[in-house]
Amino acid sequence: MSLNDTTREKIENHVKGNRVVLFMKGTPEQPLCGFSARTVAALNSVWPDYSTVNVLEDEEIREGIKVYSNWPTIPQLYIDGELIGGCDIVLGMLNSGELHQALGLAEPDRTPPEITLTDAAAAQIRESLQGHEGIALHFEVDANWESQFRLAPATGEEIAAQSNGITVLMDLATAQRAKGARIDWVKSLAGEGLSIDLPASPLPVREISVKELSERLPSGRIMLIDVRGPQDRAKASLAEALVLDREMLDKLARMPKDTELAFMCHTGKSSRNAAEHFRKQGFTRVHNVTGGIEAWSVEIDSSVPRY
Repeated sequence: MSLNDTTREKIENHVKGNRVVLFMKGTPEQPLCGFSARTVAALNSVWPDYSTVNVLEDEEIREGIKVYSNWPTIPQLYIDGELIGGCDIVLGMLNSGELHQALGLAEPDRTPPEITLTDAAAAQIRESLQGHEGIALHFEVDANWESQFRLAPATGEEIAAQSNGITVLMDLATAQRAKGARIDWVKSLAGEGLSIDLPASPLPVREISVKELSERLPSGRIMLIDVRGPQDRAKASLAEALVLDREMLDKLARMPKDTELAFMCHTGKSSRNAAEHFRKQGFTRVHNVTGGIEAWSVEIDSSVPRY
């Protein structure tokens, strides 16, 4: 495939017009492939103010960027007009500190986190490691605070934590999220397995009643966000509620993580998913409005239409 002048110009406008730009599938808020999601998580951990191009919205850019860069896959990260690479390269550079250097940042903190493996957990892990000489134990906590152990060769760029005579390897982002982690082996009616407690994880989403919300909204200290689509908002809406559109997503990405947020929908179900998403993005004071705008109409203001 050849690259026509129009497509080349569009690509170069992105590459040269932004210090850091990621060509990806989807958006940072909703990546549409695992590689894009992992690259976004890596960038978010060190440099959240970057531009993105959703190649799924423009077929010419989707195919043209591969020709422009002579790189066959997506995502592709550019810094200062230069191609850095794809997912594996970005993750490797993050863990080695090269990504920080390329961005002009201070060297990352590579201090191993303090973790605790109980005797029961250590015994089970030792048993699992038998017969796997030369294979290392890796611990991963992703951007959604989902954690897992896996066995794989060491690359030499990991951060090594020690507990109960066992070495646990982590990438740079995991090492920050795993501070104070406690890993135990537990038995329950559902079976037995590892139990992982991550004290650094954001607090769970809290339910807030419409009564409490109505009492707190006038202070301006809590931000109410309506996650419904335009058709539902046209049926019933609150003047105080902000719309969860692209502009709001960009605004939230720049806001302090201790900003207090409350999410509302029709009955409180889809808004809980939205609240959980932003909790996983690091927001520490996230609420779901119980009963949604339906409850508001019944309990607070009957002039708000029900539907």
